[in-house]
Amino acid sequence: MRKYLASLTGALCLVGLGWFALGFASRVLAANDTLTGKLVDLACYSMNKEETGNVHRGGALICAQACAREGFAVGLLTSSGKVYQVGGGLAADLNAKLVPHMSHTVTIAGDVNEKSGMGGMAMITATELKMVSQ
Repeated sequence: MRKYLASLTGALCLVGLGWFALGFASRVLAANDTLTGKLVDLACYSMNKEETGNVHRGGALICAQACAREGFAVGLLTSSGKVYQVGGGLAADLNAKLVPHMSHTVTIAGDVNEKSGMGGMAMITATELKMVSQ
């Protein structure tokens, strides 16, 4: 019985170390990068790829800002069509730093992780952005 418990404990420790290593590796693999793109409301964009502006076809005049203000995920849509979920300090306090810039082109410098956003989406984590155009 003692050998069984020792084996079980050893196996659980190995599994725990594996999970720790995977978590550590995902943080280490995040690369610092600078991305430029348009801030979009990911809720509306995921339903209709044409919904990249503040005004949507449904008639809502400030839909992107309203959704961001509610705390919905915000994405950075690059000119190549790739979308990064915006996280970190920029998304803090119900996207307070992002709301005024919804549907504008911005540059964000931060840690990019290819699989850490919602649904495995790439994510950029940063605290500041620079406005490029409205």
